[in-house]
Amino acid sequence: MKQIVCLATSPWYPIPTRKQQVMSRLHDAEVLYFDPSVSIIAPIKDRSALAHCKAYRKPGEKVTDHITVYALPPVLPFFNKYRWINRLNQKRMAAYVRKVMKYHGFEKPVLWTYSPVCADLVDHVPHSALVYDCVDRHSAYGGLMNPQLVDQMEMDLAAKSDMVFATADSLCQRLKAANSKATFIPNGANFELFCKAAEPRPVPQELQTLEGPILGFVGALQSCIEYGWVVHAAKARPQWNFVFIGKEKPGVDLSALRALPNVYFLGLKPHEQLPDYLAAFDVCLNLFASGDLSKDVSPLKFYEYLATGKPIVSTPQPDQVLQYESIMQVARTPEEFIDCCAQAIEDTTPERVNARMEAGRQSSWDARVAQMESILQNMKIL
Repeated sequence: MKQIVCLATSPWYPIPTRKQQVMSRLHDAEVLYFDPSVSIIAPIKDRSALAHCKAYRKPGEKVTDHITVYALPPVLPFFNKYRWINRLNQKRMAAYVRKVMKYHGFEKPVLWTYSPVCADLVDHVPHSALVYDCVDRHSAYGGLMNPQLVDQMEMDLAAKSDMVFATADSLCQRLKAANSKATFIPNGANFELFCKAAEPRPVPQELQTLEGPILGFVGALQSCIEYGWVVHAAKARPQWNFVFIGKEKPGVDLSALRALPNVYFLGLKPHEQLPDYLAAFDVCLNLFASGDLSKDVSPLKFYEYLATGKPIVSTPQPDQVLQYESIMQVARTPEEFIDCCAQAIEDTTPERVNARMEAGRQSSWDARVAQMESILQNMKIL
């Protein structure tokens, strides 16, 4: 059985992202999945981070027959501003990873990384091959970082890697400068779960009293979302209901939306319940504002929307959604957004529904991971 050490940027719980979807689909592999560390000062701003700081002291949790999850120890802050701090942090991380590897009998596993900071870890962990799966333009997130340093660490990691995957073509082209083998593989959808939204489902209680069309968004409520267009449409079409499902990120101002009577925020919902909510939507919204982060993102929600067969209205960002323009509506201005939503509400013919579902099937995680495995097997990495 193949041995894989995954250094993730998302904890295993509660939201399954690309990391969990990929690791859970790799064949004939035993996986040690490491939740990302948090800064030792994180609990000062967020008390919930205290639990994450202590989590590394707990034994690993076997989440499937072949995946065990551990948490990395807390780290010194400002590691994205000063390389010397990152080097100190990553040497400590490496010692912890080696300890867990020894306990599980891992000698030279495939090291599968997701963060630029790992550039200073990989030389301290024995491995048979190194894979970097790039899911974001990490330097575009802002905050306490030096973007040039983050970009440099990422290029260093890519150069050391035996294989590089990227979720956006723009990311891939950039990483090719460091590693010519970089390959574009977008995100995908758990098709088997989300296609259930095309069947009759019980209407969630929060939506039962709503009259009129429901236009819904599922995903993190972060700064790169085009909220202004929804404000404009909600005022112009008071008979429409706009529903947001997802966790609100710090620093995002949603006050203009919260002031409107036909806009609803339902918070984070368990992943397995999402098909019930999507089944009640008349239109699914993919709303990324123009910007560096939006340009390079690969929206999980979009592929999940396709799997439902529901009508979709999207902004032109990111570029990769435009290949599906023939089976959805794309809005480029606030006024177009209203028109596109009106068209989408009526976009329910069986032919159109089936076309979207087939696109979702072809974009399934099973298909994406099979592509990854084929590449890695041909390279004798897996």
